[in-house]
Amino acid sequence: MTPGVLCNCLLLLCLTAIDDCHGGTQGPQSCMDRHQVVGVLRQMEKFLKGQEMRFTEGLRIMKSKLAALQNSVSKLPQADQYLAPSTCPSIDAPSHGRKYGSKYLIGHEVHFTCHTGYQLVGAATRVCQENGTWSGGDTACKDISECASNPCQNGGTCVEGLNQYKCTCSQNWSGSHCQHQTQTAPPEWSVMNDPAFSRKPRCAKVDHTQHCSCDAGFHMSGTADNTVCQDVNECEVYKLDRGGKLCVHACVNVPGSYHCSCPDGFTLLPNGRGCEDVDECLSQQHNCTRGTTCINTGGSFQCVNPECPRSHGNVSYVKTSSFQCERNPCPMESRSCHLAAKTISFHYLSLPSGLQTPATLFRMATAAAPGRAGPDSLRFGIAGGNTKGLFVMQRSDRQTGELILVQALRGPQEVTVDVDMSEYTDRSFQAKHVAKVHILVSPYDF
Repeated sequence: MTPGVLCNCLLLLCLTAIDDCHGGTQGPQSCMDRHQVVGVLRQMEKFLKGQEMRFTEGLRIMKSKLAALQNSVSKLPQADQYLAPSTCPSIDAPSHGRKYGSKYLIGHEVHFTCHTGYQLVGAATRVCQENGTWSGGDTACKDISECASNPCQNGGTCVEGLNQYKCTCSQNWSGSHCQHQTQTAPPEWSVMNDPAFSRKPRCAKVDHTQHCSCDAGFHMSGTADNTVCQDVNECEVYKLDRGGKLCVHACVNVPGSYHCSCPDGFTLLPNGRGCEDVDECLSQQHNCTRGTTCINTGGSFQCVNPECPRSHGNVSYVKTSSFQCERNPCPMESRSCHLAAKTISFHYLSLPSGLQTPATLFRMATAAAPGRAGPDSLRFGIAGGNTKGLFVMQRSDRQTGELILVQALRGPQEVTVDVDMSEYTDRSFQAKHVAKVHILVSPYDF
């Protein structure tokens, strides 16, 4: 019999005896007297104190052993080598290139692009993996030689320059590509074989010697017996001097001068060289019907009427403005509905062809309603339309994400990219917002 059971039996026996005596069920001769009861109670009290001391001592020994075990574990060498990594090592931009992304946490991405004249070799995007290493191989930027295509003709030598090349021609050859023979070829900037671009020179005799001159915009040509003033093609002269564009769009040579022209949808600026887009939407020069909205583009316009996504399952949307849809309230039990985008907005951007990159195109942020706390964490990403790796999405501050164009777009073309922003509170998903960005690239670089 265990000590606890023995103690319970003695206590029960003592109480039963006292109860029987007081109840009269036993005779006085068989009742325990007061001294006997007190003796039994003192024995029980000593027994319990002994049990309490042994229990306390056992508890103290267990605590001491536990502390010793914890101390020995903390002194083990490389005790934290079995902990899963939470970051990846730092990674640098390739030589002659750029890197986008400064976070090295598990699941984060970094993106790479190359400077003009260099080609990306290797992974354009690398992801920090669960094991603390980066996905993909090393990334490098390879030099693209402009002389590799052998642009110089007739034995000319190609010399590399900064983002351009120059042909050093052999004897008797000239031109930007050594394409003309110097003995027979007329100047590239001279307009020949067109009577409208020829003038008779002004001649006068001075001291029995005839002197001839040409009007501005013409040059002397021909022989001493047959002198003629030929038009100088200013458009070609400026082009050969590599001084940049004389006109933003098109240079039109006229006898003795030149003028610049602009394509349809543009007007010539007061400086006579630049072109300015005509905003058909602002000036009411469009033919958009009721129910559509006019969007100005480079040299033209578009009539748009974006539609909300069709209903599916418990998810449905209502159009709250011309460029925004909001999700209808979800049933409490529908998880798929709560995960669907709460708002979908439509944005239209007009860009010139060949816009210099990197270029920030779009910013996405959140704002809390008055008197209501906003989310404590935001996550930004590209949800679709980036199959060619034209864009990256990165955080500019705690509440704002930026869509960045990293590869130049040549027009005319239209590109659509979907970006999303997810809200979290105490690491719990709250809502997602999607922005559909439509990029309208002009055929022109101005």
